[in-house]
Amino acid sequence: MSARSLKSALACAAAVSLGLAAVAPAHGVEGPAPDPRNPQAMKDMATAIAVTARYVDEREALKDGYVPHGQECMTNPFGVGSMGYHYVKQANWGSKDPSRPTALLYSTEKDRNGRRKLQTVEWMSTDGDQDLKTADDRPSMFGLPFDGPMPGHWAGMPKHYDLHMWAYKENPAGRFHNWNPALKCPGHMTHP
Repeated sequence: MSARSLKSALACAAAVSLGLAAVAPAHGVEGPAPDPRNPQAMKDMATAIAVTARYVDEREALKDGYVPHGQECMTNPFGVGSMGYHYVKQANWGSKDPSRPTALLYSTEKDRNGRRKLQTVEWMSTDGDQDLKTADDRPSMFGLPFDGPMPGHWAGMPKHYDLHMWAYKENPAGRFHNWNPALKCPGHMTHP
């Protein structure tokens, strides 16, 4: 099987599994999820996973311009859970293209080679008027609105909107929920 055929087969398999995963069981905890009957949302999710699969290897993300943003693991300041470590590609800031996420979020634990594991893909976009009380420029992807607007998470980061997709780690709160209640940051808990 050629590399192109294998990539196509994997993308199709991802699309099917995403479509099935988007339908929450009646008794399960589930955050926002795209409508599985929305073919564009399903296609965009499959694209995001197919494109970012290579970043499972942290070295590939670094080679492609994703830079660890600070040394802090982000903990939910409003409750339980965390996001992990942000690796940001500034050139993708404001992207609403499923193949160009702004950030990749990596695990707190490392593998036997000392590398973090990819958990989440995130898109970020600046709040145009920098007013947390207005949201008339809220972007959307996968048929879902971005979260926000919210303050920046680190020095120099503007008020913004963001959308997380837990593509590589199960999130009991839902695939598109921003915080994963099953995860904790190590040591001292840092807040955005």
